[in-house]
Amino acid sequence: MNFTRWSARLPGTQRRAAARTETPVSPDRRGEGSVPAARAEPPADGTPPVPAVDELPARDVLDRVPALVALVHGPDHRIAYVNDAYTAAFGVRPMGAPAREALPELAELGLLPLLDQVLRSGKPRTLKSRKAVDGRSYTFTCTPVAEDGDRDGGVLVFATDVTDHAEAAERLRASERRQRETAVTLQRSLLPQELEQPDDLRIAATYQPGGTEAAVGGDWYDVITLGGGRTALVIGDVMGRGVRAAAVMGQLRTAVRAYARLDLPPHEVLQLLDGLAIEIDANQIATCVYAVHDPNEGRLVYASAGHLPILVRDENGTVSRADEPTGPPLGTGGWMHASGSIALGPGSTAVLYTDGLVERRDEDLDEGIASLERALAGATGTPQVICDRLVRSAGVTADHDDDVAVLVLQHPARTGPDGDLFRNAALELLGGVEAAPRARAFASGVLTSWRFPAELQDLGVLAASELVANSLQHGTPPMRLRLRRTDRRLIIEVTDGDDHLPRRRRAEPADESGRGIAIVATIASNWGSRRTPGGGKAVWCEFVLQKG
Repeated sequence: MNFTRWSARLPGTQRRAAARTETPVSPDRRGEGSVPAARAEPPADGTPPVPAVDELPARDVLDRVPALVALVHGPDHRIAYVNDAYTAAFGVRPMGAPAREALPELAELGLLPLLDQVLRSGKPRTLKSRKAVDGRSYTFTCTPVAEDGDRDGGVLVFATDVTDHAEAAERLRASERRQRETAVTLQRSLLPQELEQPDDLRIAATYQPGGTEAAVGGDWYDVITLGGGRTALVIGDVMGRGVRAAAVMGQLRTAVRAYARLDLPPHEVLQLLDGLAIEIDANQIATCVYAVHDPNEGRLVYASAGHLPILVRDENGTVSRADEPTGPPLGTGGWMHASGSIALGPGSTAVLYTDGLVERRDEDLDEGIASLERALAGATGTPQVICDRLVRSAGVTADHDDDVAVLVLQHPARTGPDGDLFRNAALELLGGVEAAPRARAFASGVLTSWRFPAELQDLGVLAASELVANSLQHGTPPMRLRLRRTDRRLIIEVTDGDDHLPRRRRAEPADESGRGIAIVATIASNWGSRRTPGGGKAVWCEFVLQKG
């Protein structure tokens, strides 16, 4: 093979040759935008001229470059030339042999179809950072050395060793993978390992971290039983990604559980969280929804700090969004949050979620929420089944670009034998000396009709009597005694119009009062008190039922 003929057809060579045959530019016009040819000019001092680029032998240049160079020609890419660097890397290659047989290293890298494409199009192509059989990584550039569409033309293969760059990139990717695995592990360890299951609700949740190319975020959820049959539910999203976002999430989740034990209204819990978020990191903000379910009211009372609206599907399949109020995210400060409520009666399902479920780069957020509403309207089954269906309908996969957290709760409609295990009874107390005897008689009759053991009946009547006596002495009308049973516990609650919360104290021997709450705390499994909306308080206790 005459390499000189092929080197003369390298891109640019023909243009330079043509330029030398054209009419030369007159010396008096050289300053008018013309560019002198790249050839030696005799220096004025008489020193020997330096060879110009056009006068250098192409083969000598290619033989000495450290990059791998091969020249092939024809439709079967027969070898016309390989330089010393190529031979050192892959061994001697027979001239004139087709590339499929004589250049197996290129075939393994998938370079032969690229050679066909370059030969057909007459345009250069590059294949970046491919690991060859010699264990090193190369970037291959294939350049045509013939006119466009010339099937008898050739292709110059130029391979640059990028092993160091490839190994550095792999080390960086490995470091990022380790950091992401650390963040995911931290994130999952800070989420509840097992959800609390209240008596009156069925609950399931799912968390899906972002894909391998996305750093993990700060999505979280939690379920907290408050006592007295009430349940707190929370979901939130810390802005930002990585270990820092997961750490802030863990601190906020721990704080939510602590504030929830105070049994405060949802907006007051968010108010406390807002101040804490500023103390944790003034540059970090988070969205959050905190909601409380009371089975006696059949409603979900909630407060939102910049989070997406709760969706509720009623027993008829109609889906509605929780209305305002919605305050700014946690960590912004200077805002008074407010509580709202939405019906959640028997047969209803509610969904709390983070923006990764509904937010897409090419879609408006409202459209994403509307799509979720349609999916919820057609999703039936257990909370876990609904969780999975909502995630699938949103197109969330393992390589999703954002974290996703979903919390689904159902208030099942219980009928038949199951309904017998969930009962309510209430008595309005008008005050006066007859209130305590009426309360004891009412509690005794209800507990007998619910077929509780005699010992539990006696304890229940005593607890109701003490709570009513405490309310008559320290509270104000209106007063109510409420008894509720579930499949796991008996709950006794007294409400009145005074918002002064009782506390357990040690009564002195000479004291005539102050022993009622102590008695209740001693005989009951748990007790507590809270302020009620509109003023007033509720004092409750509960007895855990023995499994039959």
